[in-house]
Amino acid sequence: MRRQIPPLQSLLCFSAAARHLSYTHAAQELFMSQSAVSRQIQHLEEFLQLSVFHRTRYGVELTPAGQQYYQQIQPYLEGLERATLDLMAHKGLGGTLKIGVVPTFATRWLLPKLQAFNQLHPEIIIHLATSTKPFLFHDNMFDAAIYAGTPQQVQQWPGIQHHFLMPEDVVAVCSPSLIQDYFPNAQPNLQGQYDLTAEQLTQLPLLQQTTRPSIWQEWFHSAGILHPNAHDGQRHELFSMLAVAATHHMGMALIPQMLLEKELKDGSLVIASQHQLHGSRSYYLIHADGAASPLLAKFVQWLKTVVE
Repeated sequence: MRRQIPPLQSLLCFSAAARHLSYTHAAQELFMSQSAVSRQIQHLEEFLQLSVFHRTRYGVELTPAGQQYYQQIQPYLEGLERATLDLMAHKGLGGTLKIGVVPTFATRWLLPKLQAFNQLHPEIIIHLATSTKPFLFHDNMFDAAIYAGTPQQVQQWPGIQHHFLMPEDVVAVCSPSLIQDYFPNAQPNLQGQYDLTAEQLTQLPLLQQTTRPSIWQEWFHSAGILHPNAHDGQRHELFSMLAVAATHHMGMALIPQMLLEKELKDGSLVIASQHQLHGSRSYYLIHADGAASPLLAKFVQWLKTVVE
């Protein structure tokens, strides 16, 4: 059965004209004549049996159908170009993987470790892009995604396979000077960590995460304490923002310990209490249902060895 796909040349002409809203500029970009671009778009409209442009005195405008079609096909045209360039660059011996990833996890955990993967598989290039919410893989040009969510969210994500990576257990951290300001007699252990009681921590200013406004209430509740002002304090969206605020003595934050390797090592942040909140969220590697590509299989295998 013949696929209902217009000629590629017609699609390229339509894409260029839609971006520029001009047949003339599209022709210049594609090194074609204006009349040739016009004919290709006419062929496309005949194929689709509808108009994708309105002709005006000053050029062309997309029809509602044309706007919708442009937004739908553009990611696939860009993906086709990337796949072609990747194949040409690697001569068929490797390729690229585009991974959607939670921003803070990428900058604080994955990127510092990615050089080891590069050395192990120099034929594979990893591209990282921000992704914080579930999506349909056929609508996004991601090969896989690292996602932080609950088991229920992962199970309800249609058309995917998932690999558990690690739980998102959070710890209470702050600058050492903040503890000394409130508890001058407190002494850290040999690892430079403190073990203040939950009741003592009620005296410290709190830093809140915008997307999880009840996290401090959950932490104190799990420690058997009712904090009267558990929702007070500055609010920041990302763990990385909370870490910077805590480093500058603005308060105490709840952050996954694995995202704080640098700060805990250099002493700019310390763990204030040994009590952890074992939350419902975990990190998962997600990819489209079905067999993973050979390149993705190598990345999955490496990632699993790192988190073990």
